[in-house]
Amino acid sequence: MSSEKSPIVIKKYANRRLYNTGTSTYVTLEDLSLMVKAGEDFLVYDAKTNEDITRSVLTQIIFEQESKDGQSLLPITFLRQLIRFYGDQMQALVPSYLQFSIERLVSEQQKFRDQVTSTFGTPMFGPIEEQARKNMAMFNQALAMFNPFNPAAKGASTPTTTPAANGPDAAKPGDELDELKKQMSAMQKRLDSLSGSGGKR
Repeated sequence: MSSEKSPIVIKKYANRRLYNTGTSTYVTLEDLSLMVKAGEDFLVYDAKTNEDITRSVLTQIIFEQESKDGQSLLPITFLRQLIRFYGDQMQALVPSYLQFSIERLVSEQQKFRDQVTSTFGTPMFGPIEEQARKNMAMFNQALAMFNPFNPAAKGASTPTTTPAANGPDAAKPGDELDELKKQMSAMQKRLDSLSGSGGKR
């Protein structure tokens, strides 16, 4: 019975050189990028302080890839919006949303590849765009629930309709908090259900 492999340890020294302790060789960011693409898991530690700097190194790899012609994955509008979320009250929600979206894309990628192969010559991004629209709709619903008193949110579609929302007391200010809690609970159940059926965690 095969046991799960431990992540490879990469040491980063003061001269910015990266040392792969698994192969006992120095590596570059490009080498680490190839390891990620090959599905090899690794952790990067500062050789002096032993601090885990994996996040910053992965971010640096993305920066290097984004700098190459024809390699960009992150639209400027996305980067600007991402920057706006730092320090915003919605910041805590963004990582979960992005992780949920990328996990759905990963779980569905073979289906997308198969469709492109079998229907070559037809629009190939339809399924991806449809999934993106669904994800964005869910995200907008979550935004509306976390910002119930935002005038812009009132114009958004309500994610879940409950009898209380259409009842005679729906417009009373005292019921708004209870209704918000119900909507948040329903939305969480939907996210859990989709995440559970969408693929790997």
